[in-house]
Amino acid sequence: MNHQMTAYDHWGLVIINSAIFIIFAFSFYHPRTKRDWRSFGAFSAFLVALFTEMYGFPLTIYLLSGWLTSHYPGVNIYSHNAGHLWHTLLGLKGDAMFDPIHIASEIVILGGFALLWAAWNVLYKAQRQHQLATTGFYSRLRHPQYLGFILIMVGFLLQWPTLITLAMFPVLVWMYVKLARKEEREALAEFGQAYAHYAETTPGFIPRWSLGQRTSSAKFRRPAKPETLRPVTRNQ
Repeated sequence: MNHQMTAYDHWGLVIINSAIFIIFAFSFYHPRTKRDWRSFGAFSAFLVALFTEMYGFPLTIYLLSGWLTSHYPGVNIYSHNAGHLWHTLLGLKGDAMFDPIHIASEIVILGGFALLWAAWNVLYKAQRQHQLATTGFYSRLRHPQYLGFILIMVGFLLQWPTLITLAMFPVLVWMYVKLARKEEREALAEFGQAYAHYAETTPGFIPRWSLGQRTSSAKFRRPAKPETLRPVTRNQ
């Protein structure tokens, strides 16, 4: 098989791409607590597993090689193009880099990173003012940074699905939801009724875009006694 794997066995690219995306995410997320590092570490493991199959060893292609060659006899399964499994399974023609699924994946990935960046800016300003983060994307949902990580993973699964990352994805989503629930309990103990009101009017992961939601959030952002607020923990 080695002579056929000209598109793989590029471990330098595995290291470079993993490092670029991990550092990029780190610059937007700024993990500080043990919980932050746990969520960021799981996301980093997802990226390493992804790029290992994308440029190093195509484990998924290898395991599915018999099925792929019998159902898609004209496809060179060890070409880099075949690694874009949706492109192969849907019978799309031409370069996989330019098919609609790949373009959609790029948009979703960029959107996830943009959400991480925008949420961090709001959270950082709120922490400096010793207030809850309730403006920007935090006025639409309580955990925009976790949603950003999920969107990035969805984008990569659209672009280059593998058996390992497909198995990791629901586990990571479950972990982010569990971490979010723990943070909510801590925030409720820290801020009391102020956070309870925020949680009642703001969804967790799926934003609402109605005018009523904007009005409710705007009212909450002007608390009657701001001096009683204490620093917020991450991702509240």
